[in-house]
Amino acid sequence: MGEPSLRERAIRHLARREHSRSELARKLAAHGDAEEVDEVLGRMSELGLLSDTRFAGAWVRGKAGRFGAARLRRELTRRGVAAETIDEALAAECGDSELDRARAVWQAKFGSAPGDARKWARQARFLQSRGFASDLIRKILKESPDESA
Repeated sequence: MGEPSLRERAIRHLARREHSRSELARKLAAHGDAEEVDEVLGRMSELGLLSDTRFAGAWVRGKAGRFGAARLRRELTRRGVAAETIDEALAAECGDSELDRARAVWQAKFGSAPGDARKWARQARFLQSRGFASDLIRKILKESPDESA
């Protein structure tokens, strides 16, 4: 029982979850040279086992209920997915409007309007960390009771 081949390692990773080509290349890099890794990844793509489009769609589907488009885009970019693929996945998988998703995330966490500027800032920071745009945050929080916030 020797070391598993690069192909076997790639299949094991893909059996657990979808991976982007970049992620899988990084995971396999320690076990072979760049040419071998590229060859295995090319073969996985030919067989339909590796697809950045499928990965991006699955990622967005799984995370869209908790995060805004900016955060989803940033995470997919970090994982090596092309901008066009990200745009397609966001358009296809984010059926609800960004405002509706932001409102649902806010409602699940807080449920009531902020009573003062400190609570408003806390709720705004939370939504911003989830990747929602500032204009959406202001709409949801019904404008600040204190303009300095």
